[in-house]
Amino acid sequence: MNPAVVVVHGGGASNISKDRKERVRQGIVKAATVGYNILKEGGSAVDAVEGAVTVLEDDPEFNAGCGSVLNENGEVEMDASIMNGKDLSAGAVSAVRCVANPIKIARLVMEKTPHCFLTDQGAAKFAAASGIPTIPGEQLVTERNKKRLENERHEKGAQKSDYQKNLGTVGAVAVDCRGNVAYATSTGGIVNKMLGRVGDTPCIGSGGYADNDIGAISTTGHGESILKVNLARLTLFHMEQGKTLEEAADASLGYMKSKVKGVGGVILVNKAGDWAVKWTSTSMPWGAAKDGKLYSGIDLGDTSITDLP
Repeated sequence: MNPAVVVVHGGGASNISKDRKERVRQGIVKAATVGYNILKEGGSAVDAVEGAVTVLEDDPEFNAGCGSVLNENGEVEMDASIMNGKDLSAGAVSAVRCVANPIKIARLVMEKTPHCFLTDQGAAKFAAASGIPTIPGEQLVTERNKKRLENERHEKGAQKSDYQKNLGTVGAVAVDCRGNVAYATSTGGIVNKMLGRVGDTPCIGSGGYADNDIGAISTTGHGESILKVNLARLTLFHMEQGKTLEEAADASLGYMKSKVKGVGGVILVNKAGDWAVKWTSTSMPWGAAKDGKLYSGIDLGDTSITDLP
C-alpha cells in the first residue's frame, strides 16, 4: 500500500494582504482536506486532484473559477488541465467562459474524447453536451478583480510591468494507495490579458505533468516564462536524473529565473509519497496532507502542522 498524499497550491503571489491571509489559508486547508479525504475513502489520485482544485475554483480568494481575474474586456476566460500518471492520459481546456469548474471539463476531455485539449467554443459545446451547466459570466466576477483591472489599466499607461503581480493559479498533485499519481491546474490567467490569451496552465508539460515512473507536479507563476522553459516536465527531468524533489524544483525554478527572469512555484509528489513545495515568488499559499497530518504555509518559513480531523 502506498501512502496517500495530496498537495495543493493557491498560486504564486507578490504579497498577500493581512486581511486576506486567513481566508486564503482556510481555502488551502479545505482543499487539501477534501483531496485527502477522497484518497482515504479509496478514491483515485485523479479524483483527489479534481476535488481539491474544484474547492479552490469555487473560492473567490483564488484566481480560478469564481474569483478569476478579468481580461482586457472585463470578462473571465479560464484555462485548466489534468493528467493521470498511470497511462499519461490528459485533458485540457482553454479560454472557457460561463462555467463554475473548468477542471471538470478538462477531466471529461481526458476521459470522454480521443483528444487532449479543447478550446473556447469547441470546449463550450462539449461541456454543454456533457451536461455541465452554464452560469452567467458575471457570477465569476468579484469586486476585487474589477478593482485589479482598473489598477492595471492605469499602470499600463505608465508602462509599469511587474511579473510578480500576475502569478495566480491553483493546483493539486496526489498519489493514491495504488501508487498512481495525478495533477490538476486551473486559472483565470493574468489581469488585463488580451482576448484569447492562453498561458501555461492548460499546456501539458508546462502547467503540470504526471508520470507514475517519476512523479506529479503542478506549477504556478508567470505563464509566458513557464511555457518557455516547460517548467513541469523540466522539473521531472531533473528527478529522472536522480535529483531529490527539492533539488529538482530548485534547479528548474533557478533556470527559469536566470534564463527568462520568470518567477513562480511548484508542488511535487512521487509514488513513494515524498512531497515538496518550492517557489521563487514572494509567497505561495500551499497545503499538504499525509499520514493524518496537514502541513500548510504562505510565506517562506511559516509552515504550520496540524492533525487532520
